[in-house]
Amino acid sequence: MQHELSGLLVVDKPVDITSAKVVARVKKLFGASRVGHAGTLDPFATGVLVCCINRATKLARFFLHGNKKYQAVIQLGVETDTQDSTGTVTSTCDAIEFSDITIQSVLKRFKGTMEQLPPVYSALKFKGIPLYKLARSGKPVQKPARRVSIFHIEILEIDLPLIRFIVSCSAGTYIRTLCADIGTSLGCGGHLKELRRIESSGFSITEAVTLSELEELALSEKLSDRLISMANALQDLPEYIADKALAEKIIHGNIITKKDFVPEQIGSPQGFIKIVDTNNDLVAVLKHTKESNRYSYCCVFNN
Repeated sequence: MQHELSGLLVVDKPVDITSAKVVARVKKLFGASRVGHAGTLDPFATGVLVCCINRATKLARFFLHGNKKYQAVIQLGVETDTQDSTGTVTSTCDAIEFSDITIQSVLKRFKGTMEQLPPVYSALKFKGIPLYKLARSGKPVQKPARRVSIFHIEILEIDLPLIRFIVSCSAGTYIRTLCADIGTSLGCGGHLKELRRIESSGFSITEAVTLSELEELALSEKLSDRLISMANALQDLPEYIADKALAEKIIHGNIITKKDFVPEQIGSPQGFIKIVDTNNDLVAVLKHTKESNRYSYCCVFNN
């Protein structure tokens, strides 16, 4: 039986398709038993969708809370109930003749850490029901404000009523809410017209493959060429190369302590550490706290 492919795939999600449908396409093309994504994109948005294939689905937790980077377009003077271009217009304003300096000044106010109210039209759930379903049924629920961070925000082009900008932010930041808040600060209202994610958890749009490219790779049996190995995907975690004896201990779930490592190779990592074998295959992700001599298991892979 052919060994199933496992790893991460960075997909350039096209417009007007759900993240779930992209996952379904990837699953079919790879003939995979399991595929998941590490952070959804709205149907009208495009760009980086990180897909975890087969055994790599165990690693999704390490990418769900990573930072994001977007290119976005705000349209001033038009507010919608969804805060984006898919919604119903709720108000309009013709007074949008702002100077570039005024616009620059307002956008700069949003850099930093702030409290942001999630949209009532979102996939967040209330009593198990997505908020957008409640909103569409005339029973909108407003979730409490959440702390988010805008690390960088920069205007690329001003062509009123449109403003194209780039923003780097923490996971959980709603760009359509940001656009609506910018419109409110300018006094004219606004909504998110276009959105493209160009980075997610360290993965860039330059690494992404389109669905049509994936289909061509499937026909030529070269899908593995675009897979990022599980070990390489965890690029920010400290790494330890295990010998055969340590790998066997880990695979069998034995207790692992500091004595199992060569001190000069491991240093003093706190938190997660990835264990790879001599072939650079991921053996496990362990977690260490300074209060304990033991390492706890997060996930193990029998290669």
